[in-house]
Amino acid sequence: MKKTTDQAKTDASIDRRGLMLVISSPSGAGKSTIAHTLMEADRSFALSISVTTRKRRGSEVDGVHYRFIDRDEFVRLRDSEALLEWAEVHGNFYGTPRGPAEEAMQGGQDMLFDIDYQGALQLQEKAGEDVVSIFILPPSMAELRSRLRRRAEDSEETIAIRLANSRVEIERWRDYDYVIVNDDLNQAYEAVRSIIIAERLKRKRRPGLQAFTEELLKESTE
Repeated sequence: MKKTTDQAKTDASIDRRGLMLVISSPSGAGKSTIAHTLMEADRSFALSISVTTRKRRGSEVDGVHYRFIDRDEFVRLRDSEALLEWAEVHGNFYGTPRGPAEEAMQGGQDMLFDIDYQGALQLQEKAGEDVVSIFILPPSMAELRSRLRRRAEDSEETIAIRLANSRVEIERWRDYDYVIVNDDLNQAYEAVRSIIIAERLKRKRRPGLQAFTEELLKESTE
């Protein structure tokens, strides 16, 4: 165990560039639960708080889950290039403020994006190799419908719209680096964690390896 801990400390001491982790899924497939669990377990992530024109649900807190704004404010942010990405989903607008995301990346901090495929594509176009994208699939459409109903936060009409839109969203699975079927939440979460560990160790994200290996080669072998 000590050797594993020492290895983690050594890896953490090597400078690396932060990554933009995108987690997307149809509504009800589990992306938000996985994202919030990840944030609680890994304090090195900064969560991108989206702005939205959607009405706040009873369980949501303004500034924690989303920043809830009106359409006029959203249009102002969009037209002033203050959003890194934006999309219209289920008749509402969502977007990622540019400032906090850029500040986190410049400081070498990982950024977590809980966004849909439209936003993911925009990020991939703008940030390229900085983006690691994961798509979460439900095990079946019947289970997806059941999860939406168990959430008890949407009307039957809204649930029907979400199910219809989910088919469009699922069609975009090929646009993502990784795809996970969320049949078991714990297993899906562990799969996400494994992806993050591997991506953080990629050579292209670790500019500090150059200095580390140079010092390593200077050490005496006697």
